[in-house]
Amino acid sequence: MARVTVEDCLAKVVNHFELVLLATKRARELSQGKDAKVEWENDKATVVALREIAGDHILADHYEPKSEPVEFAEKVTEEETTEISVAGETVAEEPPAEE
Repeated sequence: MARVTVEDCLAKVVNHFELVLLATKRARELSQGKDAKVEWENDKATVVALREIAGDHILADHYEPKSEPVEFAEKVTEEETTEISVAGETVAEEPPAEE
């Protein structure tokens, strides 16, 4: 097969960064024994991964995240931070007594 260029691959993905991530993940899979979708012509896994991308065998959405994004907890107010948990019971701190 003819030599693959970055320009060939960039026609298939949005930008250089996405191309690097996609090619890296695919090359890692190939190195771990996954079957190539193009003929392996005594090339390294990275070159085969780029040839697969240029040939539309691996698409940009092939490696979408499988989990939902994590939501962060709400900010804790100052009133909530004054509560102390003692032996499973929640007790609010008493303000100092005035004399």
